[in-house]
Amino acid sequence: MVQQKLSTPDELFHFQLRSATTMEKHSLEALGELRAAAKDAKIKKLFRHHSDETREQIENLSKAFALLEWKESSAPHPATTGISKQAASLLERTAGKLHNQVALTSALGNEHFEISAYQAMILQARSLDLGEVAELLTANLDQETHTSEELYSTLEELLA
Repeated sequence: MVQQKLSTPDELFHFQLRSATTMEKHSLEALGELRAAAKDAKIKKLFRHHSDETREQIENLSKAFALLEWKESSAPHPATTGISKQAASLLERTAGKLHNQVALTSALGNEHFEISAYQAMILQARSLDLGEVAELLTANLDQETHTSEELYSTLEELLA
């Protein structure tokens, strides 16, 4: 299947917004799986909270589509699929006592990927003079950054 060639900054940004929607939907699914795998109540609560934030992020992406008057849709996002598969593979191969650590490290890797995706999209939105869209993406980035910090400190406590 031949995909459309992206020729303009607008087309690229549109594709990336669609891809971010897929990224967040993959993350929401993965968070449920990681929450189920975690043994610690604090870690489960952290994943539940981030699931709520991820739903907000999906809503922000929907608002961005509406502001741009683009039909809301998704696009392939193989990176987050790969991160989820890696987490599932590690959980299958590790003893239950390591599941908290695997869940946290997997989620942390995903957060870092999402952070870089939002950073790039915010720059693109600003360069396209899409201030309101950039604000929505910045709200998502702020949540991702905060979650990354929470995951890191929780992992640090676990490994201390």
